[in-house]
Amino acid sequence: MRAVCAMMGVEMTDHETHCYELVADCRLRAATDLFTHTWDPVVLAALRNGPRRRHALRTAIGVISDKVLTDTLHRLHANGLIDRHALAQAPPRVEYGLTSLGQSLVDGPMTELGRWAVEHGDELLDAQERSVQAPPSA
Repeated sequence: MRAVCAMMGVEMTDHETHCYELVADCRLRAATDLFTHTWDPVVLAALRNGPRRRHALRTAIGVISDKVLTDTLHRLHANGLIDRHALAQAPPRVEYGLTSLGQSLVDGPMTELGRWAVEHGDELLDAQERSVQAPPSA
């Protein structure tokens, strides 16, 4: 049996519907976890136009420590979003690039989130600023 998920507007099996009833176990949570690490979307965006070496990634991103970049690359690789290609050269050279799964994330949800941010970013920042300036409510 298939049902339509009201939250996502997509057709799902009974098992998938059950997962949405238990929100902590759903695929949506698994997907949104990809955005809980600050640098994950930044690194994915930096790889949007093709593979890059580590130094080129750090240059494109700007302020990111080597440790944070390493952790981010490992996490993205473990999630199947990027590939690591070691090239047989002297000195050894490694490039990182998006997998088809990573490309689909960048071209789909990340692009749409970027559009939303451009359209509503000022409103979001204004609300955050008002929240900081307002006294806490009882």
